[in-house]
Amino acid sequence: MGASAALWAQNSQPPPASSKGQDSSTTASQPPAQNPNLEPPRSDTINVRDLGNQTGDSSSKDTQIDLSPPAEDDKTHPKSSEALEDAGGEPGNGDVNEMHPWDPHKAAKDVEVGDFYFKRKDYIGAESRYREALYYKDNDAIATYHLALCLEKMGRLDDALAEFQSYLRILPHGPESEGARKAIARLTKAPTAKAAK
Repeated sequence: MGASAALWAQNSQPPPASSKGQDSSTTASQPPAQNPNLEPPRSDTINVRDLGNQTGDSSSKDTQIDLSPPAEDDKTHPKSSEALEDAGGEPGNGDVNEMHPWDPHKAAKDVEVGDFYFKRKDYIGAESRYREALYYKDNDAIATYHLALCLEKMGRLDDALAEFQSYLRILPHGPESEGARKAIARLTKAPTAKAAK
């Protein structure tokens, strides 16, 4: 026990002070440890006179941006003005016009409200909401299928057939695909049965 206590006492003592025989130039060349300033710079501590007299770039709306088409754009893309006219824009206008707003959340809400009207047998109100859902999110499978059901209930069989077929183009193996196939079979037989009478 005595040997381990002596070893512990030796290891727990502070290191010896530097001897006086060391060269003092090594300690003098090292800068004293400073605490770095870790605070972010503050804008209220900037002296404006230190910035100089040069003006920087302005971010104002007065800055002009060149919106002209590239050189010889009409030769490299000769049919671009036709595509813009088809989209409802004017030729020569550099802006891209959206056909309609894209809002899938509004479309989902319209389907929900349309289902409410459908359950109450207000098919006109339901059709309006399903069509509005397709306005905000075209090719929405749920809205398309529910619109087809609504049109079938209203007796607009040709329109309903087109919507059921549209649903199968969007989701050929979707959750309502079997119901859509049955409805298409039922609606394609309906006109021939009427013609036979």
